[in-house]
Amino acid sequence: MTSLYESLLLKLANIVELATQDQGTFTPQAKQALVRSTKDFKDSVKEAHEYATTLPGGELSVEEQDEVIDMLEKLKERKRRQLAGFAERVNNISTSQQDVKMELDSTASTPT
Repeated sequence: MTSLYESLLLKLANIVELATQDQGTFTPQAKQALVRSTKDFKDSVKEAHEYATTLPGGELSVEEQDEVIDMLEKLKERKRRQLAGFAERVNNISTSQQDVKMELDSTASTPT
């Protein structure tokens, strides 16, 4: 779809070029070329609009999109904190298991 949006500028430039090339009276062929180019541009704009409005969130205003982005960034940060806390707990469990194993090894190897 990116190519669709990129082509809009080229199509508009083509219309401007066709509309200003002779500055005099248009021949029937020139008029027809301008009509075709204008219709092609109009169809592309309509397709781009339809594509944009069918995207998830495409119906939202810029302010609403900013609110959703802000909410998602806060959620992401909260999840990162949860993950860091979980990793710390796992590390503590692993360290305490190693300590217990060392104590058992030490006790087992101590002569009585």
